[in-house]
Parts: sequence; C-alpha cells; structure tokens
Amino acid sequence: MYTIMQAVIYATIKKDYTTERSREGTAALDDGKRSAAMREVVMNKKTNLLQLEEHFYQLVDVEEPNVFHNLFPYSEIPKIAFNDRIVPHNMPENIWITDTTFRDGQQSRAPYTTEQIVTIYDYLHKLGGPKGLIRQSEFFLYSKKDRDAVYKCLERGYKFPEVTSWIRASKQDFQLVKDIGLRETGILVSCSDYHIFYKMKMTRREVMNMYLSVIRECLETGISPRCHLEDITRSDIYGFVIPFCVELMKLQEEYKIPIKVRACDTMGYGVNFPGAVIPRSVPGIIYGLKEHAGVPSELLEWHGHNDFYKAVSNSTTAWLYGACGVNTSLFGIGERTGNTPLEAMVFEYAQLRGNLGGMDTTVITELAEYYEKAEKMYYEQLKNNDTDAEMDLLENVYQQVRSGGWIEE
Repeated sequence: MYTIMQAVIYATIKKDYTTERSREGTAALDDGKRSAAMREVVMNKKTNLLQLEEHFYQLVDVEEPNVFHNLFPYSEIPKIAFNDRIVPHNMPENIWITDTTFRDGQQSRAPYTTEQIVTIYDYLHKLGGPKGLIRQSEFFLYSKKDRDAVYKCLERGYKFPEVTSWIRASKQDFQLVKDIGLRETGILVSCSDYHIFYKMKMTRREVMNMYLSVIRECLETGISPRCHLEDITRSDIYGFVIPFCVELMKLQEEYKIPIKVRACDTMGYGVNFPGAVIPRSVPGIIYGLKEHAGVPSELLEWHGHNDFYKAVSNSTTAWLYGACGVNTSLFGIGERTGNTPLEAMVFEYAQLRGNLGGMDTTVITELAEYYEKAEKMYYEQLKNNDTDAEMDLLENVYQQVRSGGWIEE
C-alpha cells in the first residue's frame, strides 16, 4: 500500500510531468502558428482566391532504400494500387512535342549517319509546321560524328526544332555545349532509390547535394539545364522528388535561367487511371511537380516508355494534367519496347485541340518511306559484305558506349 508520503511524491511527479508535457505541447503549437504565419499568402490564378501554402516538403533521408516491394515484387507482375485521391485536369494553354530520335532513338538500332540525321531533322522541321509544334530535338555530343550532325543541323537556321544536347554531368561537357552554341542541355538525375542506393552507392542527401552542385556549375556557364528525373515511377515522390525540385526552382530564381524538369518513366510503369497511387500515377506525379514543387507547365515535360503499352496514353495524360511538353521518338524506336511514338502524339494533339495546329502529317508518310529505303540500303551493304560501312556503324556504337552515352532513361 502507498504511504501518505509516497502518494504526495507521486502526485508531485505526475503534476510536474503533466505540466512539462503541456508546455511542450504549447511550444509545438506555437511553432506551428509561427510556421503558418511565415507561409506566403498568394492569389490562385485559377480560382481567383487567396490561398495559404499548406505544405512544406523536405528531403526524407532514409537509411534503407524504399524500392516499393509492395508494388514491384520481384517474383510477380507489378501491381496497380488505388487510393481514390483524384487530382483535377489542368491542361496548359500551349502544348507541344519534343524529340529524342537522335538520342534515345539510337540506342536500340544501328546508329544514324550524319547525313541521315540532317535529313530526318529537315523532315521534323517540316512536320512541326509554322508554329514549331515539334519544339526541340536532342543530340549526343560524344563523338565527332555526333558533333558534325549538330553543326550541320544548326546551319539550317531553323527556330524549331531547337537543337539541344544530352551530356554527362561535368563542367567540361557544359563548356562543350556552350562552345557549340547550344543554350540548353539535358542532364541525367536518377531519382529512385534503386538508382541512388544500388547504382550510385549514395544516400538521398548525398545524391541531392551532388546534383545541385552539378546543376549550379551548369548555370554558372550560362547553360539552361533540363533535369531528366530518371525512374520517377519507382521514386519516393514526396520524400525525394518534390524536395529536390523545390531546390531546383530556388536555383532558377537565383540565376534567372530556366530549369526544365523532365519526368522520365524509365521502365514504363506509369498509369493514367484516376485514383491510382503514386509513384505509378501520372496525374499524381504531374500534379505534385506543378502544385507542390512549383514547376511551371512550360518547364515540365513527360518522357515515356512502352513496356506496359501505355506510352501514348500516359503522354496524353501528362498534357491533360499540366505538362506542356511530351518527349517522343519517331515511330516509337527506343529502348526495349520503345518510346512514345512522335507520330502518335501528333494525332493526340489534333484530337485534343480540334485541329493539327499547322502540322503537316504528309511528312509522316515521307519519313516512313525514307526509313524503309535507308534500312534496305543498310542491309544490302551488310549482305554485300561492305565491311567499311559496317565498321563505321560499329565504331559509332563503340564510341557511345565508351563515353558513357549508352544509358537508359
């Protein structure tokens, strides 16, 4: 039994503990009030109502990788789960197509010759029409053949497709981009824990700091970076991707140079179903990048792969939910089952807008005939044992592999 003294001591301890917890709770509440007071009140241009930013997304630096085994079990088909959280349509006023035929499109076929690249580039310019709806085309810069093609395409003097590059994240390569005269380049920034922990052997914080340092170096040279968020559909969207993109937007504000964000569905896991959970939800990813990371639509682009036959529908969904750009490859030629076909998105555009926007679809037939003719010539060369032509092609492949250019995205 308790003595009177024990009861008094217990009551005193309980009172002190309760008072301390109450103080801590009050302090936490005060901190919450202070953080709310610090949040910016802004006008929502869509609703014309003032709104208070409700969310602060900070990096979640985990000790163990989150590879979403519940969605991507190694021994089963990936799962599509739902939480019925619906985000609104938010199609931008202007939408367009970008092209990776000369980059991703070369990674599953015999490399193009310089002459072929220039010819196809001419076709893309004609297909895009007077509004330049085929907005950009990206090129490797690793080999002399790549650079020769870039110079020849620049000599055409076309405003669209704009010639951009895809490079390794190094200061030397940034300078190469500047010397050639390009204003924008793609930079690979892997964002899933699969890549961060297992490929790069780093933590989230380490890799974020490295990325931001490299991107700052790019900005220092005056080049506009396009950050390719590799494997986004297996990434921790709110634990890594959104906090990283928030930091990108801060760098953009600091340097006054546009920083684009390309959401790369590297494995084709994205789905367009309303209410599907992230990281597989294309609407959820685009909404998060726009609304919570603050990436403007004109700086947001989707890059799809067709492993689960959703490349076209996912790309169209990215438009519907706020991305201005969708990245494509002619005839869908690309890694594994291919990329989003450029010609398919021409007709998706027309169906959504009610017209072609000046694009010349007869060029698609001309391109198909050109490809057929070029392929026949290539196989005739091999059949006739034209070793010089074959060795030229193999040397181009070797240069890409040796320079680190043969990378999935």
